[in-house]
Amino acid sequence: MAGKFARSWALMKASAGVLRSDKSLLLFPLLSGLCSVVVAASFLVPVALALIGHHGGDFDGRRFAPGYYLVLFAFYLVQYFVIVFFNTALAGVALRRLRGEPAGLADGFALARSRLGSIFGYALIAATVGLFLRALQERLGLIGRFVVGLLGLAWTVATFLVVPVLASEGIGPVDAVKRSAGLLKQTWGENLIGNAGLGVVFGLVFFLAALLAAVLVFGAIATQSIAVIAPAIVLVVIGFVLLGLVQSTLQGIYAAALYRYAEAGEVGGGFDQVLLESAFRPKR
Repeated sequence: MAGKFARSWALMKASAGVLRSDKSLLLFPLLSGLCSVVVAASFLVPVALALIGHHGGDFDGRRFAPGYYLVLFAFYLVQYFVIVFFNTALAGVALRRLRGEPAGLADGFALARSRLGSIFGYALIAATVGLFLRALQERLGLIGRFVVGLLGLAWTVATFLVVPVLASEGIGPVDAVKRSAGLLKQTWGENLIGNAGLGVVFGLVFFLAALLAAVLVFGAIATQSIAVIAPAIVLVVIGFVLLGLVQSTLQGIYAAALYRYAEAGEVGGGFDQVLLESAFRPKR
């Protein structure tokens, strides 16, 4: 476990090197998050108002089917489209940076716009899978929910490289899913879960940040001064947002680098060849 953690930490530092070369990459997850909030509000606010006017907000999803699932599917579709669009733009810029080519925000957005059809198609597939798993989860017991969780994990693993594939190869959504699954099967094997320690690293960072934030906020509250409390809360919120943006951006760069190595066996942007080879141990 210590070795896995150390390798993930080294990968995160290598990804940070790419991010340091172009901090504007943080804008992709920022815009994605803002648009996702707008999408969520555009769906949830009307639904909440409708429920408040319907028997005081007493809600049973089964009584509203299939309308309930239709609205949920539409929400999933739009939300996935927004997320995949910005992630494709980020992956496109990251791939060009890894190849040593100049690229900026405009290049990423131009690439994503050129892939609108494939992005929408993949969002449609992802929304269908998400709705199917949600419906199963609502109807099955504890063991069934565990099985659904495993299915969701399998889908996440199989589609891990879909976004870099869409950004690089410009193929259709179905072919992109097949390509992603093929690349993972070819190179990652059983070491995929072990190398997911990057998330553990950020979990530790968020935990330490939460402790620091608690000390800061409670210290501000002890002063009983709004002039101290308000800035402390704002500082904490900004800090967590920045951490989230850095994590999302690093994960996008990391996925692009893994795709580049899996597809062509090439490394760029400060990634160490031996380091990535340890993350890509083929099955024997």
